[in-house]
Amino acid sequence: MMKIVLVTAASLAMLSAAAAADLPRKEPPPPAPAPVGKAPIGKYPVGKAPIGKYPTPPPVVTKG
Repeated sequence: MMKIVLVTAASLAMLSAAAAADLPRKEPPPPAPAPVGKAPIGKYPVGKAPIGKYPTPPPVVTKG
């Protein structure tokens, strides 16, 4: 009698573990889609003065 109870309990434990393995896992939500619209025309400094290049200072003149 004890063997039957033990085998039944073991079978039930294996069945519940196998059923739990089939459950889907929670996944993070997909990333939000990017907004669709016009490109930012004129926001990028293309064709403007070079950035980072400053006018050279005049030469130092010493009298003497």
